[in-house]
Amino acid sequence: MVGSGRPASASSIWFNCRGQVGNRFTDLAKTVHSRGKVFFSLTCSNRQDISMVRWINFVLVLMAAACKTAQGKRDEVLYCSACMAIAEELKYSISQIDPKKTVQVGGFRLNPDGSLTDKKVPLARSETHLSELLDGVCNNMSEYALYEDPVTKQQSYRRFAPRSSDGGNFPDFKNFKFSGPEGSDSLKFACETIVEELEDDIITLFTREDQHVAQRLCSEVSGHCKSSVFQHTDL
Repeated sequence: MVGSGRPASASSIWFNCRGQVGNRFTDLAKTVHSRGKVFFSLTCSNRQDISMVRWINFVLVLMAAACKTAQGKRDEVLYCSACMAIAEELKYSISQIDPKKTVQVGGFRLNPDGSLTDKKVPLARSETHLSELLDGVCNNMSEYALYEDPVTKQQSYRRFAPRSSDGGNFPDFKNFKFSGPEGSDSLKFACETIVEELEDDIITLFTREDQHVAQRLCSEVSGHCKSSVFQHTDL
């Protein structure tokens, strides 16, 4: 009963009441997806189709609710861990850059004597450098795996691949899970989602030195670590 009125795209789907040639059914139903919200409308100019339209509208409303519910449920362990991993990886990358290195950011600084000098900022915390770091930060999620604390049984994703600054010592792997749906691919997906949604916020937070940047990003800004389960997690 419901036919395609025009080609569907990622942002809209159109329906006709009845697709008979030459009829007067010109009203269309349109589904609009916008940032997790779904709006539906369907009308028809023939009274005989009113019951059908009402039924279809009811189904579409149920679909909208299902979409919203699915989008609203995010694994707290996964997304909190991904957020903290992003913060940790950025902090480490920044620490590896000589703090004396600077980069010109455009414009000039007015000196007390009235002269002008190029405006520069530390390279490590420049927007350009941070943007470059974010482009590759999620690739590092392959060095993380789901870890279960043997005492509390609390789960979180932790880095298992040691850095040179760690002395090259590998942790005890018996409490890590490296395969299945909880593997690093899931963490990478969560990482990419967070970066896509919060790139500007992440860059803004890391352009300045802040000892509590992980807490601000993962608890206050993103809300991924606000659950009581993570209140005692080292942010």
